[in-house]
Amino acid sequence: MILDASVLIGLLDTADAHHRAAVDDVEAADHAGHALHLPASAYSEVLVAFARADRVSDARNAIANMGISITPLTAAIAGRAARLRADHDRLRLPDALVLATAQQMDAQLLTYDQQLARIANDS
Repeated sequence: MILDASVLIGLLDTADAHHRAAVDDVEAADHAGHALHLPASAYSEVLVAFARADRVSDARNAIANMGISITPLTAAIAGRAARLRADHDRLRLPDALVLATAQQMDAQLLTYDQQLARIANDS
């Protein structure tokens, strides 16, 4: 299962509007035996807020302790993301990279971004 930054931010930030849903969804995926993957691009997005608070190592440790693997950006994923971005004018490149990772890995995408979820369901 590919996790979008919105899910990880929800997991790590107890004040986030998606915190409870993120905890429940990730626990359900884990119990169902799904491997959890975070695209490197989304990993970077998640770390921004922690970098501002000088807590990047805390976020890295929390993500590692949850058993979430960081999936590197490959040429194939980049090419697929470019095609998605070209086909969907409103799709931002970071979201295209996440969706392309899910498609390349033939994996389910978990996101709380409604626009990204719609495009994922149409692709």
